Amino acid sequence: MARPAPGRDSQGEKAMITASAETLSVNEMFSLKGHTALITGASSGLGLTFAQVLHEAGARVILAARREDRLTAEADRLGDPALAVRLDVADAASIRACFDELAARGVVADIVVNNAGIAAPGPALDLAAEDWDAVMAVNLRGAFLVAREAARHLIATRRGGSIINIASILGLRVIANLASYTAAKAGLLQLTRSLAIELARHQIRVNALAPGYVETAINAGFFATPPGQAMIKRIPQRRLGQPRDLAGPLLLLASEAGAHMTGATLVVDGGHSINSV
Repeated sequence: MARPAPGRDSQGEKAMITASAETLSVNEMFSLKGHTALITGASSGLGLTFAQVLHEAGARVILAARREDRLTAEADRLGDPALAVRLDVADAASIRACFDELAARGVVADIVVNNAGIAAPGPALDLAAEDWDAVMAVNLRGAFLVAREAARHLIATRRGGSIINIASILGLRVIANLASYTAAKAGLLQLTRSLAIELARHQIRVNALAPGYVETAINAGFFATPPGQAMIKRIPQRRLGQPRDLAGPLLLLASEAGAHMTGATLVVDGGHSINSV
């Protein structure tokens, strides 16, 4: 995420970025010291894990979600430098207000993790239009609006950055009874590629992380049942992912280690999406 110097031509920028990458040690390449990372949906689940990982790597983290009480408690637990801001990704005005508030405090996020997501499980024939709209509003429209607002602030301050969209293997393969979720995640992957093309000239990288089934407090009960155990047996590694399994891929996309990656999708699923039909 090297930053272009004012007045430097494109060839000069390329030379500067290449030279910068070549002089970094491996530890320095993965370090996020001096960077600021905003994570949406950070009040629970994978969002909290992502915030912890980026914080450990040296980033100043901004936990963003609707539940301010949870956010503040988690920011206090992480300690300095960590901030909590209210953000409803389904509300365009809330997104603008969040980034404007940060800008007023002199804070610009050069790493953005679009993690907020919801699902509306059930047969497509029974799916209410408002439930379809709610999933799209958070999982696809919200990710676009957050990415766009983040990019606008980065461009205005002449900074490069990294936007990471949390997708799913269900954007690549399909499962029954999750029509809106699979459609939104597939759209998010294509949005990632489209934004990557448009923002590359501003030194803003846009990539996607596509987890498989990751064990969390919410789904642990299901995976202990016979149907859940049967699903695990379809994963070539014969185990669920753990939240920390996503730490390495996340750091790769967030740091200088992934400086030449944009428009890419990293799949982390124990081989689930490539198993035989």
